[in-house]
Amino acid sequence: MPRQNRVTPFGETIAHPARGLVFGNRGCLHDDDGRIRRRYAGRAWIACRLSFKDRRRALMQPRRYTELFFLDDATALAAGHRPCAECRRQDYLQFTELWPRSASQRPLAPAVDARLHAERLTDFGTQRHHERPLDEVPDGAFVVRDGAPWLVCGHELMRWTPAGYTDAVARPAGRQAVVITPPSTVAVLQRGWRPTAVPLLHDSARC
Repeated sequence: MPRQNRVTPFGETIAHPARGLVFGNRGCLHDDDGRIRRRYAGRAWIACRLSFKDRRRALMQPRRYTELFFLDDATALAAGHRPCAECRRQDYLQFTELWPRSASQRPLAPAVDARLHAERLTDFGTQRHHERPLDEVPDGAFVVRDGAPWLVCGHELMRWTPAGYTDAVARPAGRQAVVITPPSTVAVLQRGWRPTAVPLLHDSARC
């Protein structure tokens, strides 16, 4: 039976047999029996390579961080994660270089994590969304359509599923969109950030 460690763009953990392309964590979310008990533990929500320096882990060990898996990096970003500063060092440095800020100095990870935490969750612990014109939403970000997450992909929107993208529709012009991906991450995508260590998009996306 699949474990409840696949993550949707809404940040929810689900059980699904399809294998994701990106690994990550947001602290220990499971109990000693491997059941998910909380949404997060701490503000550092990271997205990592599937493999790094031949490291191996047994999944959901008691009192260790919960191993999470994402369809692709766009999914991880929408859920509120950021590139890992260790296994994805170059992606992380480029991400923070493009991070919106008032000072010229690149922000440190704790500052990025604090801002993302405020942007991704409401005071009630549910995912926070924001609105902007759909024409201004960059490729790789997610919007809500009919209550489901859809990827912005060129002139199309593509419906997210745990196994890949389906049901492409034309991107409507002149519409407001409810955007899932946090605003600061959207700004980074708009400035041209693209990962090199992991796929931004699953092969089923046709951007």
